Amino acid sequence: MKNKKMTVLCLAMLIGIAVNAQNSHVILRGGVNLANVSTTDKGGIDDAKMLTSFQVGVIGDLNITSFLALQPGIIFTGKGTKSQSGNEGDANYFRATSNPYYVEVPVNLVFKTPTGPGKFFIGAGPYIAMGIAGKNKVDGRIAGVDFHSEENIKWSNDDPTTLNQEEGSGFGIMKRFDYGLNGTIGVEASRLVISANYGLGLAKLQSGSGGSGDDNNNKHRVLSFTLGFKL
Repeated sequence: MKNKKMTVLCLAMLIGIAVNAQNSHVILRGGVNLANVSTTDKGGIDDAKMLTSFQVGVIGDLNITSFLALQPGIIFTGKGTKSQSGNEGDANYFRATSNPYYVEVPVNLVFKTPTGPGKFFIGAGPYIAMGIAGKNKVDGRIAGVDFHSEENIKWSNDDPTTLNQEEGSGFGIMKRFDYGLNGTIGVEASRLVISANYGLGLAKLQSGSGGSGDDNNNKHRVLSFTLGFKL
C-alpha cells in the first residue's frame, strides 16, 4: 500500500510541475523493452538471454530553452532475463525467465534541434528504481513429460539510506533498489514522440552482493523503443 501511495504522489507532482511550467508538456509513453542482464565482468550480455517486456509511464518535458529540456519521469517498467535450452517441440526442453517490474524515475537532460516542424533530440541522465512485483518461471519437458513452476520474485527489505548494509538479504532474493544511467534519442512532432532508450544498470541484482561491486557482471541492461503522446 505504501508503494502505491508513493507512486500516485510522484505522478501527481510530475503532472503538476509540467502543467505549471511555461512551454512544457506531459508525455504519456509506452513501448517494448528488450531486457537483459550482464554476464561478464566488463558488462557484456548474452543476446540469447534477452527477454521481451514492456513499459508505460509519464514523462515531463520541461523546456529550459528552445533547444534544451529537462525530462523527469515515472515509469512502470519490466526488466529481467531468460535462459533456454532446446526448442518447445523437442523431447527435452528447458526455459527459465526472471521478469521483475520496477517503478523507475529517470531524469534526463535533452538537447533538441531548435527549428523545423519535427525536432530531433538526444539526451542522457541518471535513474533510480524500486522493485514492486515480478515472477520467476520455469517451463520444460523431460523425455516428453512437461513441467512448469512459477513463483513471485522475493525482494530484500533494504533501506537505501543504509549504504553499507542490506536488510533482508538472502539466497534467491533480489535487491529491491536499482540505479543507473540512461540515454535517449528520437524525434518529436507537435503531439507525437518516437524514441529509443537504453538503461545501463549500475547496481548488482542479487541481494547480499554489495553495492556496485568490483565488476559489471549481473546488472540490468534494457533497450526500449517507445511511442509518446504530448498532452
